[in-house]
Amino acid sequence: MFEATNTSDTVTINVADHIATICLNRPKQRNALNWEAYDALKSHIDQASRDSDIRCVIITGADPAFCSGDDVREIMAAGDPSERRPHNVRPGPTPAAAAVLECEKPVIAAVNGAAVGWGMELALFCDIRIASEKARFGELFVKRGLVCDVGGFLCLPDIVGPSKAAELLFTGDLIDAEEAKRIGLVGDVVKHDELASHARAMAERIAANPPLALRYLKEGLRRLRYDRLDDTGAWVTRSLATLFKTEDHKEGVASFLEKRPPVFTGR
Repeated sequence: MFEATNTSDTVTINVADHIATICLNRPKQRNALNWEAYDALKSHIDQASRDSDIRCVIITGADPAFCSGDDVREIMAAGDPSERRPHNVRPGPTPAAAAVLECEKPVIAAVNGAAVGWGMELALFCDIRIASEKARFGELFVKRGLVCDVGGFLCLPDIVGPSKAAELLFTGDLIDAEEAKRIGLVGDVVKHDELASHARAMAERIAANPPLALRYLKEGLRRLRYDRLDDTGAWVTRSLATLFKTEDHKEGVASFLEKRPPVFTGR
């Protein structure tokens, strides 16, 4: 599997042979993202996008997970992020989401385990998704009384179809790697210990192609899908600002931390 180059970093980057491998590196938290990790992810994606030597990007996680979304204790349990991180809440996509969506290089998600909540969004933001047999996917936002990021609204319906996207968003159900492949969420499912080499081989095939052609192909795909990106991102920001203040959101977080079924009241 992928290994972090610096175990003290929340997100690491390794560049070799025109390929940047970005690894979420909080394995004890199942690679849940706190503010530091969000900032590091954005920084590394921006670096890869600017670096003319990099032709392809792989995003993965340190085992046992890909990304379990927001760190519930550090982010969700603390209330509305706009009150603590005003620079992170803007009228558009969240900064880390925008960085991945706007990256000029092809991005491969090597999903080695759970990709849930914002972790599933991160996989959706990537151009290509490859899953380990251990991968699991889930849009869990509804279970926390929230809405998803722009990935669930702009990417998911295009990838799996509007009806299946609605089902995944409305239920918050988890699906395994084989179901993800059946509905077209991922392109390949491979043995867990073969994921790194499989993703690397695909990245090498991509990186062997002309960099300028790759850049224009990426831009064409982005134009087709993300004409409404800023408007949708602004709506998500406004919606979350409201939902973070609801009793149902507080109950969703509390029930998760207390390991009990939630009781939602519509308030």
